Amino acid sequence: MKDQWLVGVDLGGTTIKMAFVSYYGEIIEKWEIPTNKAQITTDVAKAIDSKLEELNQPKSKLLGIGMGAPGPVNMDTGVVYEAVNLGWKDFPLKDQLEVETGLSAIIDNDANIAAIGEMWKGAGEGSKDLICVTLGTGVGGGIIANGNIVHGVNGAAGEIGHITSITDGGAPCNCGKSGCLETIASATGVVRITIEKLNEHSRPSVLREEFERNGTITSKHVFDAASVGDELAKEVLDYISFHLGFALANLANGLNPEKIVLGGGVSKAGDILVQSVSEHFHRYVFPRVGLGAKISIATLGNDAGVIGGAWLAKTNLL
Repeated sequence: MKDQWLVGVDLGGTTIKMAFVSYYGEIIEKWEIPTNKAQITTDVAKAIDSKLEELNQPKSKLLGIGMGAPGPVNMDTGVVYEAVNLGWKDFPLKDQLEVETGLSAIIDNDANIAAIGEMWKGAGEGSKDLICVTLGTGVGGGIIANGNIVHGVNGAAGEIGHITSITDGGAPCNCGKSGCLETIASATGVVRITIEKLNEHSRPSVLREEFERNGTITSKHVFDAASVGDELAKEVLDYISFHLGFALANLANGLNPEKIVLGGGVSKAGDILVQSVSEHFHRYVFPRVGLGAKISIATLGNDAGVIGGAWLAKTNLL
């Protein structure tokens, strides 16, 4: 059994990341395929068979599949309650995947499997109490308590991005609410806030120069500018860090985690983000909780989901 492989699958709206992973968590082979919403499970099955043929390995080499989906999941049935960007509502992903692949499968939320990956082989390695926040186009999250992902009564636990940060007059969120943390700490939120500040006044900024030159800016531009002392960029960083640090402090007060891991594209800002968020976090966290919690940047990058999927298969299917 320990010579066999696990299959980790991370389903995204644009691409599906896949990997064969050893029993001990090492990636043997990884690749990705485009997401065709009309035939996701068929494409995954074909991709697995094709890769096995390429590697000259039999299907019996595989122990099972762990897959992350972008939405709340019923862990007992493998039904995805809703995945807006895929047009799914009560979609029986586990059943369809097992029929197409001939392998046992287990399904969880994509942010949850990223958190599991970081716990198993990444920045959270060795920790059983962990909060993982993915700062990308949106803000996702996974909460691990005593080594287990917290799912909640209907699979929606860990929706850190939808903590309300602005109670009145906040920006609209894709979830239907307004003022969510996602509207502030996501890459799109960072850009929105920066453009608002550029429009508020005319003081000099390298961000203004970038925006006027190219008609757009990115969150990377903002953090790069903050790192060289641009005052407007530093204001944006402080605003984002306040809301993220405040939300994480309140979560930590209820969970008492050992580690808080920041992942996703925005986390590539690195130390400047960790330092700023940590300052605000420690202003609001219960002191003893703060002593136990370390904020760090995720280390697995795009591999977190497939490694977490493999761990999911290993611990639930064997």
